[in-house]
Amino acid sequence: MRIGELSTRTGTPMRLLRYYEEQELIESNRLPNGYRDYEEYVVDRVLQVRGLLDVGLPTRIIKQILPCLNTPRTIHMPYVTPDMIATLERERDRMAEKIECLTKNHRAITNYLDAVRRNIRAS
Repeated sequence: MRIGELSTRTGTPMRLLRYYEEQELIESNRLPNGYRDYEEYVVDRVLQVRGLLDVGLPTRIIKQILPCLNTPRTIHMPYVTPDMIATLERERDRMAEKIECLTKNHRAITNYLDAVRRNIRAS
């Protein structure tokens, strides 16, 4: 698929897709006319990258852990440093805190909506 379709399917601006490619987070084949051609799996890869960026992981860390997200999972040990492990542990813990906060907020909104619906029915 061409970059425009990838952009539409992932909701990611083409400029960001080019940036992801520069950062080696995604890859494309070049057609004879120079257009980028992406394979189907890149849709999921872009969504993974966006999700990891959304929780605050820097692209340098994402680049290192992306191979571990493939199937079958392949871990590239030569790039693992104590600093990277510490960074990933901090990010994992930060994600867990966000998940906990989101879960509480989700529960609160659900309870609020339930109360509103009960109030509407009682009226």
